[in-house]
Order: sequence, then C-alpha cells, then structure tokens
Amino acid sequence: MKRVAIYCRVSTGDQTLDQQRVPLVEMCKKEGWCYQVFEEKVSGAKASRTELDKIMQAIRNWEFNTVLVAKLDRLGRSLVHLIQIIEEWNHKNIQFICLNPSVDTKTSQGMFFLQIMGAVAQLERSMIRERTKAKLDYLRKKGVRLGRPPDSKDKKKRCKSGYYTKWSQKKAPLGMG
Repeated sequence: MKRVAIYCRVSTGDQTLDQQRVPLVEMCKKEGWCYQVFEEKVSGAKASRTELDKIMQAIRNWEFNTVLVAKLDRLGRSLVHLIQIIEEWNHKNIQFICLNPSVDTKTSQGMFFLQIMGAVAQLERSMIRERTKAKLDYLRKKGVRLGRPPDSKDKKKRCKSGYYTKWSQKKAPLGMG
C-alpha cells in the first residue's frame, strides 16, 4: 500500500496552498492511498525547510514510500538540492511523483527530465536573484539605506546546509536497506 507524503509550498504568506493541496489529495483518495499533507509558506531557495525536513526524517524512519508534489519548483529551485533529495529517495526506494510536469524518477528518461526541469528552475531562481541585486544596487545609488538597523541586537551569523550533508552519516535500520 502506498503511504504518501504530500508536500505543498508557497513562497509568501499571502499566497494560498489550495491550488496544490486539492488535486494532490483528490489523487490520493481516487487511488486509495494513505496520505499525510505537509504545507509551508517559505522560499523555495532555502535548502532547509521545516515541513520538508519533517518529510525527510519520516522517510528515514520508513514512514512513507512515496512523495507527491504538484509542481517541481515547489520542491526546490536549486538543481543540486533537487538531485540530493531525489538521490536520497531513490536509495531508499521512495517513489517521487510530480503532477506538473509528469515525472517518474524510476526511469532513465524520468531522471533526465527531472534534471532538465531542475536546471530550468535554477535558471529562473538565478534570474530572480539578478533582478533583485540590480534593484538593490539601484536603491543604494539613490542613497536608500538597506539591511538591519545599526543598533540591531541580532548579530548571529547564519549558515546553510543541505540534507545530504546533514544526514549522509545516518544508517538505515537493520533489514530496511
């Protein structure tokens, strides 16, 4: 029996998750699959996201055998990150289903298509970055002050890390792979 983790994500709080959730839940009900919905409102550029982290941990605990998303860019916009996630899922024999475009990572053609679409998503993210940087440069030239206020108490250095680095040392339970 399929145990499906449905992942829905939007970038900002003023967007709705209904467009993703409704067709994914309907598909699970139609197929008779058990499912759990994971939703979050956070940028896809972030490698570590609370609900995606929960899915990854649940997969490592063998709670799901399938991950379902509405669109590939909901999972991530970095090709490296997408490939890391999909490779981990493939090693655990987790089926990845993307509705739009239709992707099946169990075939060579499916993996190729995933890589092409991931590259397109990464290009889109890079173009957004370039436009944002150009706008910030423009504002700086106009004398607009950007960033934290000088009296901000938050001086903590932030770091980024991916799933592969974080979990690559973990081993599967005995008899599970």
